[in-house]
Order: sequence, then C-alpha cells, then structure tokens
Amino acid sequence: MSEETKHIALVCPGGPISRDLANKTSEIAAASFGERAQLHFHPQCFVEAGHFAGSDAERSAAFLEVANDPKYDAVWFARGGYGACRLDDGLFTKLNATAHEKTYLGYSDAGMILARLYQGGIGKPVHGPMPTDLARPGGEQAIARALDFLVTGGAETLEATAKSGGKTVAFNITVLSHLIAADWAPDLSGHIVLLEDVSEYLYSIDRAMFAILSSPKLRHAAGVKLGRISDIPENDRPFGQSEEEIVAYWCARAGVAYLGRADIGHDADNKVVPFGANQPS
Repeated sequence: MSEETKHIALVCPGGPISRDLANKTSEIAAASFGERAQLHFHPQCFVEAGHFAGSDAERSAAFLEVANDPKYDAVWFARGGYGACRLDDGLFTKLNATAHEKTYLGYSDAGMILARLYQGGIGKPVHGPMPTDLARPGGEQAIARALDFLVTGGAETLEATAKSGGKTVAFNITVLSHLIAADWAPDLSGHIVLLEDVSEYLYSIDRAMFAILSSPKLRHAAGVKLGRISDIPENDRPFGQSEEEIVAYWCARAGVAYLGRADIGHDADNKVVPFGANQPS
C-alpha cells in the first residue's frame, strides 16, 4: 500500500454541500490517514444557485480547474444529485495531460462524468462513496472506504466483481438510461455492468432497462449484475415482477447474461468499482 500523501480535490457538479459536511469529512480523513490524506474543497462546493452549486459555467470551471491542476492526485465528487449533465460539453476536450493521470471518484449522477471520462480514455473513473453519504446510516464507513481506496488503493474496498481482473463498470440505472440516449456512454462490449438505483418505481426500472439493453453499446456486454434498488415507491397496483426479475427479463430478451447480485447501492455498504480492468494494489 502506498505511503505517499494524496492530495484530493472535491467539487460539486450538481448541488452544493455544507461546510459542516466538509469539516466532518476532513475529520474522518485526518483520523484515519493523518497527513496522508489532504482534502481540498473547492469554494464552488458551497455556492448556491437554485438547485445547483453555482451556475453551469461555475461548476464546469471548478471541475476543469481541479482536473488540470497537477497538485491534485484525485478528484472526488462531493455530492451526486442532478446537475452533472449540464456541465459544458466542451470541457472534456480541455482536459490536459495531468487530468489524464487522475482518479475520479463518485456515483449516482456523477456517473455522467465518469462515463464521459471513460469514453475518452481520460484518467481512472471509479464508482464509489461520496461525502454526502455521511447522511446515510453507517455513512462514516462508506467515507472511510472511499478514502482508503483513494489513499491506498486497497483491494479490500472493492466490490467482488472488480477483483476478477475482467472489465467492469458501475452505474445508476436511471442515469445510464439517459447517458445512452445522449450517446455519452462508452462502448461496454466485454464489460460486466453493475447497476443500482434508488427511489424509482418498478415500472420506471423496467422502462430504463428496456432503454439500456436495447442499446448497441450493451449488446455485447459480458454480463449484467444487479446491486441494490432501495426505497422503491409503492404504485397503485403491483408491477408483478421484482427488481431482479425485471433485470433478468431484459437481459434474456437482449441476449446478455444476467450474472446475479452486486454489492453496490445508495447506502453505506456501497463498494468501490473502478472502470475497466482493475489491478488491485
């Protein structure tokens, strides 16, 4: 495991965070790793502009600034929530050689950015916990897991599928269905695709899986695994299939292997999934 100090920049591509949350995250980092984990919260994290942490231009500029800055080893998205797709589409062409060497960590709506980075072969996109997970039961464990990955790259932080040596990616189901519609998703041929979601009706999951598994970018995937779908609202009538039955149905219809369950989700047990073929430290 690396003993080097890691300088980690945090930005908010969607909504803002509080300074209290930033302070608590820094306290966990200091208690767990001392000087080895140096967190740098960009001022943009605390800007409020309606739903968002600043205007689209402000959020885009903050991400580009920290991604291109050589003093940071990684970019950690401090919060998910809607907004990442509104970043300047041209900023991905402005990422320099330094940006191509960084780790980028987040999940949920941050999957928009992870997908674009992976599509462009930029850096090391990683699905994993974010500081706002502190609001979830057991959230400190999730933050400690993310920091452990960023500081040490420890294999114990990884979801089991990511330890196989095969190519993996992980996405929120709803986000991936929109990524594919916008053609932001990379070609996932040969990948095991891990999926999760939260607060979606089962019919919405069904609709999203139709979109995902109708896409040519998924048709030659090595398989699909389903993480947790939590807080499913109750519809006025039962859908008639469980979330796992829905995913297995669309996999069978598309001719893509359904490979069972995965240990990811909008919860404190959410494990780390690096995109691509992982080689644990």
